[in-house]
Amino acid sequence: MSVLPRPLLHANLTRRQTLTTAAVSLTTAVFPAFAQVYPTRQVRFTVPFPAGGPVDTTARVLAQKLSELWGQPAIVDNRAGAGGIVGAEIAAKLPGDGYNLFVCSIHHSVLPSLKPKLPYDIEKDFVPVSFGAMFPVVLVAHPSLPVKNVAELMALAKKQPGKISFGSSGNGGGTHLAGELFNMQAGTSLLHVPYKGSAPAMTDLLGGQVQLMFSDAPTALQHIKSGKVRALGVASAQRSALLPEVPTIAESGLPGYEAYSWAGIVAPAGTPKETVARLSADIGKVLSQPDVKQRLYDAGAEAMPSTPEQFAQMLRTEIVKWGKVVKAANIQSD
Repeated sequence: MSVLPRPLLHANLTRRQTLTTAAVSLTTAVFPAFAQVYPTRQVRFTVPFPAGGPVDTTARVLAQKLSELWGQPAIVDNRAGAGGIVGAEIAAKLPGDGYNLFVCSIHHSVLPSLKPKLPYDIEKDFVPVSFGAMFPVVLVAHPSLPVKNVAELMALAKKQPGKISFGSSGNGGGTHLAGELFNMQAGTSLLHVPYKGSAPAMTDLLGGQVQLMFSDAPTALQHIKSGKVRALGVASAQRSALLPEVPTIAESGLPGYEAYSWAGIVAPAGTPKETVARLSADIGKVLSQPDVKQRLYDAGAEAMPSTPEQFAQMLRTEIVKWGKVVKAANIQSD
């Protein structure tokens, strides 16, 4: 889950549009012939997860709109397996010619610390192109838990160490790490209960088998609105447009707390800089379109374009941040 540094992630929209426009102009000015002819054939987005999830949805929205922009097909190739490892290994071996892209996620910033012997290196085998979308995470509680906000939760958890449980979508996943980060910063010992996906975790939260869940917004929204679960706080540094009435965890008693899921676009190492610049500018142009923002919003995501340099900084920050959490919580891979 996490982190363009605040000035990067929540940059003023006008400034972001200016950066995108400037990037397009620079690409056209410096590489005029390239800008006119690229792409001349199909562009492939390798997605390391099954169809239907938030990362896949982001890729499909981008592929459709870029196809329209380029006049060339952009397709999504789902290569799921091993928590994102299978797709990453496949993508790392594809030619760096501008026609192969990989849609990575928070998983790929966590995996280096969970599995030191990965068959690829997310930093060395790929070059950053653009941040894509942020998926807010919200801390939700079963109504039977006698807390109405984060401050009350922290107080109760300290009185009952190890007795309040939180479900997650899986060991070492983003929603698990959000809970462990909360434990680290709040000085609590919430008990982690891993599930095989967000849906079964939410089912047990609704049934009261677990008391809390750091849930992705799409999974939690309908249950928050129906009153079946209580939203205690959103995990991002600023309130989410998806739940504007729900305060952040940071403003509710745990300053500095921040966690969220994300999707970004990288290309195989060796992809020419001018190709990366063009791709980043075009992705930024697409993500700035109102209908694209709305489609992502409807899917529980927020469009987040960036420059390659900004995304490189964000990815490095994520790897370091979650590496510390994995070590401190002694999280072991399954």
